[in-house]
Amino acid sequence: MDCQHHIACPQCDAINRVPGARLGDAPKCGKCGQALLPAAPIELTDADFSAQIQGTSIPVVVDFWAPWCGPCRAMAPHFQRLASQLSPNVRLAKLNTDENPGTAGRYGIRSIPTLILFKSGQEVVRHPGAMDSNRLAAWIRDHT
Repeated sequence: MDCQHHIACPQCDAINRVPGARLGDAPKCGKCGQALLPAAPIELTDADFSAQIQGTSIPVVVDFWAPWCGPCRAMAPHFQRLASQLSPNVRLAKLNTDENPGTAGRYGIRSIPTLILFKSGQEVVRHPGAMDSNRLAAWIRDHT
């Protein structure tokens, strides 16, 4: 029997059920019709963070960052590139800590960038500091 995944739509936050065998078929939201698993990191906010993390059963890696942070800017292209390589089995997301201090505070983000990997809404592991594509891919692979 094929497992069902729950995927929160990055546009409207609707929870969609997607059979595991259909993750690679570019599923679309049943409510708004947008792509559920875009090949780019999704932007999270204080308003939608919980819905996106709790509503998505595939692993989600969140990059807590800020625009003024040099290491964050250096890691951004690596994170972007990996999003297309890891989709649809892992979702990559970004949260600007300057614009979303509530979520950053709730997760005790003390330095940026900080990466947190969530599975079925639960924090599994975190990594402070920037990583290049190879290290980031290995870190995700080791924990998913």
